[in-house]
Amino acid sequence: MPTHTTAQATVESLLAHGIGKVYAVPGVHNDPLFDAFYHVRDRLRVIHARTEQGAAYMALGAALASGEPQVFSVVPGPGLLNASTALLTAHAMSAPVVGLIGQIPNDSIDRGLGHLHELHDQLGLARHIVKHARRIRAPFEAPAAIAEAIAIALSGRRGPVMVECAMDMWNRSGPVGEPEVRAPLRPPIDRAAVAKAAALLAGSKRPLIVVGGGAKDASAEVIALAERLEAPVFSFRAGHDVVPTAHRLAMNFPVGRRLWADADVVLGIGSRMLLQQEMWGTDDDLAIIRIDIDPDAPARLRPPAVAVVGDAADALRELLQVLPAAAGGHAARASREPELRAHRAWLADRLATLQPQMDFLRAIRAALPDDGIFVEDVTQMGFAGRLAFPVTRARTYLSAGSQDNLGWAYATALGAKAAQPHRAVVAVCGDGGFMYHAMELATAVHHGIAAVAVVFDNGCFGNVKLLQEQQWGGRYIANELSNPDFVQLAHSFGVAAFRATTPPELERALREALALGKPALVHVPCGEMSSPWDMILMPRVRGAGRGS
Repeated sequence: MPTHTTAQATVESLLAHGIGKVYAVPGVHNDPLFDAFYHVRDRLRVIHARTEQGAAYMALGAALASGEPQVFSVVPGPGLLNASTALLTAHAMSAPVVGLIGQIPNDSIDRGLGHLHELHDQLGLARHIVKHARRIRAPFEAPAAIAEAIAIALSGRRGPVMVECAMDMWNRSGPVGEPEVRAPLRPPIDRAAVAKAAALLAGSKRPLIVVGGGAKDASAEVIALAERLEAPVFSFRAGHDVVPTAHRLAMNFPVGRRLWADADVVLGIGSRMLLQQEMWGTDDDLAIIRIDIDPDAPARLRPPAVAVVGDAADALRELLQVLPAAAGGHAARASREPELRAHRAWLADRLATLQPQMDFLRAIRAALPDDGIFVEDVTQMGFAGRLAFPVTRARTYLSAGSQDNLGWAYATALGAKAAQPHRAVVAVCGDGGFMYHAMELATAVHHGIAAVAVVFDNGCFGNVKLLQEQQWGGRYIANELSNPDFVQLAHSFGVAAFRATTPPELERALREALALGKPALVHVPCGEMSSPWDMILMPRVRGAGRGS
């Protein structure tokens, strides 16, 4: 066996898995690892950020945009804790993010000696927010540790993983085997469950499909099934881009609730279905079928009529094969277009009141190419985007999912752009959220990452202020913000900047910003925005306590 340091063996293992970028903030605990990166800089690019959180969010954005595993590296203790928000978001979004985390000297771990960046039971802490965490204890373990981590990140419900290594172990030498690559586990599809699901769907009169982030790589199969069943498809955040908006069966979230009220069979694909089951309600007249790669997911909240455990695309292909026989050769279903047209008209009237968000969203859509990536921050513009931003293909609408953490969007957009440099990437932020990672403008300039930040500035945490007005009698507190001049701030970093006050100005500015092929920012001063919450937090329509 050849002799390598642990750091060298780790880097060669990353390369064997096709990892071409590492998002990072260096530090003394990882110095040998970064020296190993230096020696393969023609094959692997290190993109260093200004904060550990920014580096981890960049890896997350790259994973969400590409669907492939992405790596970040930071120091232990405060470095890991700074990155933990992104790891938690990666867990919520089922994103295969791999953290390479340093450690204090091996013989001092968990002894409370007061070493720099010491964190008691760092692995134990990490296991609360990642699928898998382990330590490399010797050079020969590095290939297996990386192979295991990446395979677990990609197996079953995807998610983040972590590998740590003590600072004195990185540079230790020893015999090391060849890098290994392990195939991720794909659950076999239970054909009996598929047959039962097919029978329910074939006999349904008013089927409905709900898609979540677990369906992102099954768009073609979802569309084929929807057309076979004449079943409308809707989503909320993570699944917003599974079916193109222009498809005749694609419905928005508020319409999904109207259809939920009298659906007889609902098929949930890669979605937790929390809002639907907990808020909209269920009853004995509604049969729910769940397709999910997580075997524990289907039975949460309410045991389904049928649970099919497996990859969404695999399960749907099986279902499409079985469905004709289950339907008994019946003729194609009658079109539901008249009904759906009425629902779309109802929604258009509702959305027309959501201003100025709708006009600004139209401006962004007009300027963004069809394959451009829209990254929503937790902002009033983002909430409106979930309801109404048109999409054309999967992995072009990135949301923070159930974590919905303020400030994630800009650093995430940088990672998305680094992973997909040929595609336009726009982060839609509020003034509050953008300031979480405004320093990463420097990262964009340094590494030439041409993502565009669109910053809507109303001088406050807008959603906080709105809720204080609507639910707390106008008792405003801790929502006003003192902001910089965002155009001058961007210029100070060497970033191209524009100001737009109207939707037409925003469209023109965004077109110009994207055409530059350089980091850019568009500042949009704005006032109060209409509340979207009556189209998101909607009352029960089924079961006990049925509302209106």
